[in-house]
Amino acid sequence: MNEQKRILCVDDEPVNLKLLEAVFVPKGYEVVMANNGREALERISEKRIDIVLLDAMMPEMIGFDTCRRIKEDERYRNIPVVMITALRSKEDRIKSIEAGAEDFISKPFDVEEVIARVKMLLRMKNLNDRLNDAYNNINNLTSFGEKIVKTFNPLDFDFMSKIDSIVNLVIRQNDEIAEKPQMVIVGIPYDMGHWQWNHYVSVSGKLQRKLIKLDLQNELHLPASNSTIVFCNYNGLENREPGQIAAKLESAGVCVSNMVCYLSCDLIVLALNYGRDVTNYDAAVLKGLVIQSLFLRSLSSQIKEVEDAFTYTVYALARAAEANDEDTGNHILRVGEYAAVLSKHLGMPEEFINIIRLQAQMHDVGKIHIHPDILRKPGKLALGEWEDMKTHTIHGSRILGEHVRLTMAKEIALGHHERWDGSGYPHGLKGAQIPLPARITTIADQYDALRNARSYKPAYDHQTTYGIITEGDGRTMPHHFDAQVLKAFKESASRFEEIYETLMG
Repeated sequence: MNEQKRILCVDDEPVNLKLLEAVFVPKGYEVVMANNGREALERISEKRIDIVLLDAMMPEMIGFDTCRRIKEDERYRNIPVVMITALRSKEDRIKSIEAGAEDFISKPFDVEEVIARVKMLLRMKNLNDRLNDAYNNINNLTSFGEKIVKTFNPLDFDFMSKIDSIVNLVIRQNDEIAEKPQMVIVGIPYDMGHWQWNHYVSVSGKLQRKLIKLDLQNELHLPASNSTIVFCNYNGLENREPGQIAAKLESAGVCVSNMVCYLSCDLIVLALNYGRDVTNYDAAVLKGLVIQSLFLRSLSSQIKEVEDAFTYTVYALARAAEANDEDTGNHILRVGEYAAVLSKHLGMPEEFINIIRLQAQMHDVGKIHIHPDILRKPGKLALGEWEDMKTHTIHGSRILGEHVRLTMAKEIALGHHERWDGSGYPHGLKGAQIPLPARITTIADQYDALRNARSYKPAYDHQTTYGIITEGDGRTMPHHFDAQVLKAFKESASRFEEIYETLMG
């Protein structure tokens, strides 16, 4: 996995450039040549340079100034510079040091000495580069973690998108970035011993994730309470554990040349096919990625627990509200499902659909404040009783309060008896003055009320209910509803019937 090293040779004498080319090309190096300092700076900006052999005395820009320009640029300051010159004075050597050169060789030079010094400087650069790469990667991961903490919002937290972002920090974006892996595979346990395996690559600088089938968790007999970091190059894949991993990956169509792996019963991360040999620096970077991932997984689990508790509380509150109503059973669940169907048909985003499915269930939460005698009264309500009944919308709004998580529920509770033509209650809102969630829930609630028997009416079948909503019966009229929501109801009415039959009782 050792890539060809590139040497920039800078000299105004063509014969000297030819000599250096004849020395290094047979040794496996790529030689890039420049005739002066300005041309050298252009070459460095055009392609990756691993080391510079620089003549001190040249026209236009002397070697000392060229070296100084290289070392002043943060992008290139880690490139070793060797001054090769006929100047031998102490002052010239001091100038080389002050300019930032790593070494100084006098002409005429000994070929073997130059080769030995170049090899030594390249080894130092290689170690320094790996250390810097590891530092930068770990620093990026740390910054990412800080950003998550500072901007954390449980309402829009998505675990997999955060894992995508972490992987994108460490994966190779193009073929020039040899210090990063070509692909990353993340295994996440999710239920009853099953794992989800996500395969990542970067194509034209864009991260791509797909699911693949693997069962490494069974092959490796992962320990229950600790973890292992494995890193190995191609010749290390013959060893038992790396060999098992490589063989399993290759059976899934993934070719492996080298790898760094984090193995545990909580998470498996495989970083594969670096553009050079892997070291413990790469293992340190992978461990940083894992720490971030485990933190996010813990955060995701806690959010799910909170969400489950929130959902349970909403459902319990909605059930309590209908305890004294004659319309009990699964009414609240059906209304939530109808509202979700309408929302999807209207092209609303997934988040909106999920929220309305849950929070539409609280449309009648204000009935907790209505006397049971009114809720259970057979026959038509007296005028005063009807006015009292209508206040359940106000009571529902007050119960739900101002919490941001219950904004939609409050809009629905307050507005689901408003009508598009302004003839509804409690405020006689008209048209778009009525919040969209309330306009959606109006039809959902109306459909289910018509399907169920009341003391003053029988239960209607689906076709009769559909006709009342779409054509009117004097009490319920099409112009009571938002035309777009009514259109969505007409186009999805069969789903309403299915939901009612499934959740009946």
